[in-house]
Amino acid sequence: MPFNIGLSGLNAAAADLKTTGNNIANVATTGFKQSRSEFGDIFTRSYGTISRTNTGAGVRVVATTQQFTQGTLEFSGNSLDLSITGRGFFVLNSPGSNDNTYTRAGAIQVDNEGYLVNNGAPPLRIQGFPPVDPSDPNSTFRTGLLSDMQLNLGDSPPNATADVAAQLNLRSDVATPIDKTSTATPPDPIDPTLIGPGGFEPDDPDTYNFSTSTTMYDSLGTPRPVTMYFIKDDATGPRSWQVHVQMDGAIDPTIFPTGSPIPMSFDTNGLLDETANPPFADLEFDMTNYNPANGATLGVDDPTTPITPPLPLTPTIPGNNIVHFDFSGTTQNGQKYAVTSLEQDGYTTGRITGVDADEEGVLFVRYSNGRALPLGQVALADFDNPQGLQQIGDTSWAETTASGNPVIFSPGTGSLGNIQGGALETSNVDLATELVHLITAQRNYQANSKTISAADTITQAILNIQ
Repeated sequence: MPFNIGLSGLNAAAADLKTTGNNIANVATTGFKQSRSEFGDIFTRSYGTISRTNTGAGVRVVATTQQFTQGTLEFSGNSLDLSITGRGFFVLNSPGSNDNTYTRAGAIQVDNEGYLVNNGAPPLRIQGFPPVDPSDPNSTFRTGLLSDMQLNLGDSPPNATADVAAQLNLRSDVATPIDKTSTATPPDPIDPTLIGPGGFEPDDPDTYNFSTSTTMYDSLGTPRPVTMYFIKDDATGPRSWQVHVQMDGAIDPTIFPTGSPIPMSFDTNGLLDETANPPFADLEFDMTNYNPANGATLGVDDPTTPITPPLPLTPTIPGNNIVHFDFSGTTQNGQKYAVTSLEQDGYTTGRITGVDADEEGVLFVRYSNGRALPLGQVALADFDNPQGLQQIGDTSWAETTASGNPVIFSPGTGSLGNIQGGALETSNVDLATELVHLITAQRNYQANSKTISAADTITQAILNIQ
């Protein structure tokens, strides 16, 4: 009957209008994927029917499929916001549940227990891989252990300085300062027996040639200002120097058995002569001589632990008050002093200042002491047939037999895309296209209504035959 054919067309056009309207309604929904209505004709037949004379029985909605094309990334300024470039879904779970759900919406928040959750109702926890060593900035991750990602809201503990590394350039055209302790009247700058570093006074710049400072930290996180004083030692050789180290403006630490300063000498090319003296020294600080005398320590627990350059810059266990000074790379060239590098491996207590994500989905917690420790690695899931996923609301999907089982692994591996931190993926709906489609669906509806109207007119004409 023409009425049934026209009615099927009305139903199909109405379904198309619903799909288009839903796309338009979600044009600003983060991570939303547009859908389209797909139709098939209804073709009835019976035994002996000749298809060349069968006119068909109308239309029906075969499927409403989603289009998982990439949406535009918009930077939000919120470092916790995450987006996926390429294939994949974030994995979500609720406490105590083994049923994962999946989303492309990466608007992440922190709940009152420190868990990273989405903005759903109720919020679901983001799944990821925990670090093997949470205290190691370069830690690997347990990719076989999927778990809730939880932010530790506590402070980052301090770490005592155990290593200091300095690369400098010392002027090659300076002479040893005059020894003011000499009894000669006046001191003779030519006589090497009357000059030398023996009269060093840290408060008198005339008794040393150059100084530079850094800050070390004790095991309680207290900053300890350290100054290195460099004195040309012409009495030992034309390219020889001495280095005094002072902390908190107090006396020198115990250096070697005799308490003498660190000797340094250079070859004719201005390079540190490592055959004449080692480019590093272990200095022992008696912490009772320094203010505050807070019972803290420097260095590592085991004084036999071998520490060789380059500077390891890794957390150590405080204990023995021995600090390793490394001057590898220091030179004596030209007519200018320069500090190329001055590093130490200690730090004070740190408070959380933010969370950053790299393209591999590793979330780093930043602290006020300059530390950045891994929180975990975001897990991504991929499916053989994403269009087989079941929509469950809140821009989330659940797996089905049609979608296949998920492959869950690290971002940037296999078919999985990368992570962009501080950005959200917008809806992939093209508003202009949907508005044109809306007009087309409306015309289709009107045209099918004309089919019913025409069939009604013909039927009425038949009924009027007498």
